[in-house]
Amino acid sequence: MTRAILLASTALLMAAPAAWAAADGPTGGQLALTRVLLSTGGVGYFEYEATVSGDADLSLEVRRDQVDDVLKSIVVYDDKGGVGTIGLAGAEPLDTAFRELPFSAGDLTSPAALLNAMRGAEVTSGGSRQLTGRLMSVTEETVRLPGSDGATATRHRVTLMTADGLRQLVLEEADALRFTDPAVQAQIDRALSAVADNARRERRQLTVHSRAPQDGQTAGERRVRVGYVAEMPLWKATYRLSMTQSGQPQAGAAKEGSGALQGWAVLENLSGEDWKGVDLTVVSGNPVTLRQALYTPYFVERPEVPVEVLGRVLPTADEGTVTLNDAHPAMRPQSEASRAAMPPAAAMAAPPPPAPAMEPAPVGEPLAKVAPYGSAAGTPAMAAVRGAEAGAAEGAQVLFHYPQPVSVPNGGTLMMPIAVLSLPVERVALYQPGTDARHPLASLRLRNDGDTALPPGLLTFYDRTGGAGAETSAYVGDARMATLPAGDSRLLSFAVDQAVTIDREEKPSRRLSRAALADGVLTLSVTDRQSTTYTVAGAPDADRSVVIEHPRRPGWDLAEPAGGKPEATAGAYRLPLAVPAGKTVTLTATLERPRQERIVLTDLSADQIAARASAPELPPEVRQALTTLAGLQSTVAEKERRIAELEDERTERIADQDRLRENLKALPAGSDLHKRTLAKMGEAENRLDGLARDLTTARAEAEKARQVLRERVKALVI
Repeated sequence: MTRAILLASTALLMAAPAAWAAADGPTGGQLALTRVLLSTGGVGYFEYEATVSGDADLSLEVRRDQVDDVLKSIVVYDDKGGVGTIGLAGAEPLDTAFRELPFSAGDLTSPAALLNAMRGAEVTSGGSRQLTGRLMSVTEETVRLPGSDGATATRHRVTLMTADGLRQLVLEEADALRFTDPAVQAQIDRALSAVADNARRERRQLTVHSRAPQDGQTAGERRVRVGYVAEMPLWKATYRLSMTQSGQPQAGAAKEGSGALQGWAVLENLSGEDWKGVDLTVVSGNPVTLRQALYTPYFVERPEVPVEVLGRVLPTADEGTVTLNDAHPAMRPQSEASRAAMPPAAAMAAPPPPAPAMEPAPVGEPLAKVAPYGSAAGTPAMAAVRGAEAGAAEGAQVLFHYPQPVSVPNGGTLMMPIAVLSLPVERVALYQPGTDARHPLASLRLRNDGDTALPPGLLTFYDRTGGAGAETSAYVGDARMATLPAGDSRLLSFAVDQAVTIDREEKPSRRLSRAALADGVLTLSVTDRQSTTYTVAGAPDADRSVVIEHPRRPGWDLAEPAGGKPEATAGAYRLPLAVPAGKTVTLTATLERPRQERIVLTDLSADQIAARASAPELPPEVRQALTTLAGLQSTVAEKERRIAELEDERTERIADQDRLRENLKALPAGSDLHKRTLAKMGEAENRLDGLARDLTTARAEAEKARQVLRERVKALVI
């Protein structure tokens, strides 16, 4: 039984074939890249191999930007021995290097900033004017340059405390300025070195400690494999499809009604090292790929507790004692009670291993099996390559494995064949109104009758003409192919079919299926219809098999054409139509949507009710009832108009009274004008009294008319 020590595992690794390694692996205890697996998840799996004997330390170099991925995914297989630890130089962050320094990384951005941070340090200036003193300050000043253009420059004035008192010098004019204390100079050198190391994208070396067999097996050479997952460029799939126009079969597997399909994977080696004779596999699928900064130190924020100061402690009041039961002396933790009953040697010994847990019932094949350290569990089984170079993997992924070793220099690009198939092909004309309103698209219906899915990619279509030995190929167009699962088909459009013309005519309508009248509410059951008639003028030279994509609408069902359910996409129905050469054919597609209208008749005017009553689709009894209600509503409206007229006249009379009253104040008492004004005011008062009586009568008549309308509406049930 082989022994496997899994340090980490990913679903991508479990998708790999089980038997890939060549018979002769690397020797000499050096890890060599032997296998590369690229995934459409934007990552690659890299596997290294070495043949060792006894205890061995294996070194693996990776780019620094790959270290997080390596720490997340590294996996080690040792078919006989075991794995101890994996060592890696720490990633000390830049701020850690400045923790014990009197300045920060930002202070190294300019000499003035560094000098300000080092106030109090002793410096010596060089050149003709030599000064030695301790830094007090660095002050920025602006000076005008000689000349009449008004140009200025910024200088920094350094103030030193020397033996002769305060002295100053201009930093930009000093030939040299150094710290006299060698320890300070060493601190600055270390800081600059840390900044340079942080900026450099250097490689990191991992050391895998492989242990010799410990269970009595025969010592000797054994094979050790180390793999990890790291970010890689997405590999791309491209296809070429050749189809014959004649009845003669093509060379190879292509026949009448079939096309010869070639699939290629385009990939790049940006791993940072050359691939020399590696086993290469590409995986198509949509796996979950995650990142995490595992190589970055994280510190936990801890709450700050105030310092206890004597004199501020307030003891709690004593509430007495309780008697403990002698049968329960273990008020201490259980571990202390257990050690108290053991001899000292036994108490210091390692605790016994825990009892084995009950194994749960199997729930299908797991994605990964993790063996405990030093166990004899077998290496997790990898998915075998099935079919002619393609196989299914976990997570609905598809493997394409190249059978020969591959060499790709770092930075190079490689095209790798992934499919050579003969698939059923049918020529159709696909009409998509949103793409071209007048002409369909020349398309192919490609069916995948193979065993594995084909990843998405661009497809280049060629037509081959002529007989055997005299075949010629012509480029026809390109198409976009989505993922094509086994047993499924895709319509691939590559050109506009100018020989076929399509016109559309849309006609909305509605059909009343039921009308009900109760409690003054008219309920109509209506079916909305949207009919589109497609008129297709066929090509003059050949028949066409046309597929019309008729848009789908939420809540609407396809009523015509009747019959079986047509093909449907997420946004359209696909309606087939045979169009003979030189003929014009029509197809009507009708969508229906049932709905209900609820109309409160008392909220409508007489004219609105009359308009409803004139609808010819309503039953006669409903139309008659609506006509009667329209008359009653008209009577109510007439009574309300009379009330409005009387109220308007009353408002005008009151305004005239106010005007006459104001005029009367300005007229001399006893004058003719004064008397006439008093007479007019009397007439206005008499008219206001008559209007009040008329309003009372009109309001009563209106309420009576409304009551008649309400009673009639309530009595109507149809």
